[in-house]
Amino acid sequence: MVAGTGGAGEPEPSDSMRTFGAMVQALREHTGLSREQLGEHVRYSKHMVAAIEVGRRLPPQGFVERADPVLGNTGVLRRSAPHVVRKPGLARWFREWARLEREAISLYTYECRLIPGLLQTEAYARALFVNQLPPLSEEQIEAQWEARADRQRLLRERPNTAFSFVLEEHVFLRQMGGTEVTREQIDHVLEIAQLPNVAIQIMPQLRESHAGLAGPIQLLETPENNWFAYNEAQRGALFISDQKEISVLQQRYARMCAQALSPEDSVSLLQRMRGAL
Repeated sequence: MVAGTGGAGEPEPSDSMRTFGAMVQALREHTGLSREQLGEHVRYSKHMVAAIEVGRRLPPQGFVERADPVLGNTGVLRRSAPHVVRKPGLARWFREWARLEREAISLYTYECRLIPGLLQTEAYARALFVNQLPPLSEEQIEAQWEARADRQRLLRERPNTAFSFVLEEHVFLRQMGGTEVTREQIDHVLEIAQLPNVAIQIMPQLRESHAGLAGPIQLLETPENNWFAYNEAQRGALFISDQKEISVLQQRYARMCAQALSPEDSVSLLQRMRGAL
């Protein structure tokens, strides 16, 4: 199956976020506090309180610690907060892929536009969010970064998963966010490249043949050895389960791995790029 999806959208609340928010609202109303009054007690704005109550925002630890005593000191917020999680992924159209991503034993990514989300620093990600059109609110930016940071835990929490990245050299040369953001981003990629389950290869700008000119590719293998693919476009994405389509993408990805610099030479190139900034 090759499934098309709609527009990008923003992160969706999870059931646990909605449930936690409903508890906060019920306890707040039971104690007779307005959102603004609760915000003063917990040192967050009334807008943050509202976002948590409707399930749009994950509750910060400081909010939980300060809200529990104010709302009856029952301990229910402290006990439930660790179970509040955002649904995997950054939007509706990404959720199925993100669900599979969390269980995958192999994850392959080719990217020609930007640093992939799994490798982004917070500063780099925020530079992308700020430049997004239509513009995002501060609340949306915070939510998107939290979801992305949560995904990035996969790199370290799944040491038996093989991660492979083929990245175009120009995604670093663009210097998205400026020189300091780029320095930090390269340092971060170099650090991730040291993980034993991660291979990062750079596709040099000067290359007479290139198997990935049709665009980005993401491939994953499940514990049952089934393969899926996911390709993003401007206003949507394709989730692919058709094995014939996946075979084509696997061939292209394998050829790109042969065409790109080796992991060792890629690290050397990144180090030189870092030194030139």
